[in-house]
Amino acid sequence: MKRVLTQLLNLTDVVVESSIQEGSVLILSVGKKEKSAVCPHCSTKSRHLHQNQNYLVKDLPMGDKEVILNLNRRRFKCKKCRKTFSEQLNFIGTKKSFTHRYAEHIVKQLISSNVSNVAENNGLTDEEVNSMLEDVAKNVLPINLNNLKRLGIDEISLAKGQGKFIVVLVDIDSGKLIGLVKERKQLEIENVMRKWGEEVLERIEEVSIDMTGNYKSLVNKICPNAVVTVDRFHVTKIIHEELNQARIAEKKTALELKVEDREKVFDSLKGNKFTILKAEDKLTEQQKIKLDTIREASPIIAIMHSLKEEFRNLFNTSEDSGTGILGLLDWLEKAVPYYQKSVKTIKRWFGEVAGYFERKTTNGVVEGINNKLKLIKRNGFGFRNFRNFEIRALLSWHYNTNLAR
Repeated sequence: MKRVLTQLLNLTDVVVESSIQEGSVLILSVGKKEKSAVCPHCSTKSRHLHQNQNYLVKDLPMGDKEVILNLNRRRFKCKKCRKTFSEQLNFIGTKKSFTHRYAEHIVKQLISSNVSNVAENNGLTDEEVNSMLEDVAKNVLPINLNNLKRLGIDEISLAKGQGKFIVVLVDIDSGKLIGLVKERKQLEIENVMRKWGEEVLERIEEVSIDMTGNYKSLVNKICPNAVVTVDRFHVTKIIHEELNQARIAEKKTALELKVEDREKVFDSLKGNKFTILKAEDKLTEQQKIKLDTIREASPIIAIMHSLKEEFRNLFNTSEDSGTGILGLLDWLEKAVPYYQKSVKTIKRWFGEVAGYFERKTTNGVVEGINNKLKLIKRNGFGFRNFRNFEIRALLSWHYNTNLAR
């Protein structure tokens, strides 16, 4: 029976010496097979047992049985340096009441839930679950950034309507989250990135940002070899916003028209925001019919929609930087009467926007990451503890690769 339980327990060099079952709890008395241990002070192997130290630790369940290990962590006395020491057990941390694999089992649940629920479902306290989260995080943080070449910086609001933003740092090439900053202040972002080390920062070749103006000077300051580019999706976003504002303005203007004209314009524009903003080649047949109706009812929206499509196609089809830049200059000239705000912003950031045509870098992966972060927040029933949220978020992208044992 002890041999079978040892095999089922499956802890390297550990044997089950005895077992007791109390209801749904299985208590296994276990110890190391090896009768000696290596002294951490002088590296001498010692067989001189000084003391037995037994304590209880939680381990993975066996079927429907909760498993508690009555673990003997022996103390030895080294004959060479005369110092006493505890044997090393690689499956459990120092002074921990749970095995590493049990902590991982709990944290896997935590990624898609919240601390209180996971604690209640496993008969643990919130403090124990948080301790396991920190224990597992030690094997992930800091993340290995030796291959980081292209960095994406974006921001996301996790508390809707409160104006509170966190900054999201992404490895564009791997499509993985590599850092979170609890505020969008430059100093806070710099502090986080500085912890990566000068070698990592010097290795970064490109940083893709939006056009808020908060990050360009920071990148130039701490990433000496990086080229700053503006993500094409952020540029498209400001054009979409201006087009939608024109749609709203046209609706309001329609209210001043004659009844028959008013209905034609107002009804065509009402509720058709996404028909106008969505890429025309991705519209359904019914949406295309709606778009034709909108174009007929509002010549201004028709022109602005055509310019929006031309802008999108410019980024999709330009084969080299020269063609792209010339096309962008041509578009800006045509768009001035209709997209005044967007044109002004693009001109201010022209070099960074035009950089896309040379490197074709897009920060589009951030959108998927942001959506996943929102899901983690919802599963955790809110955003109460930034440290807890940060660890859970990073584990969501790096757990499987960095925590394989």
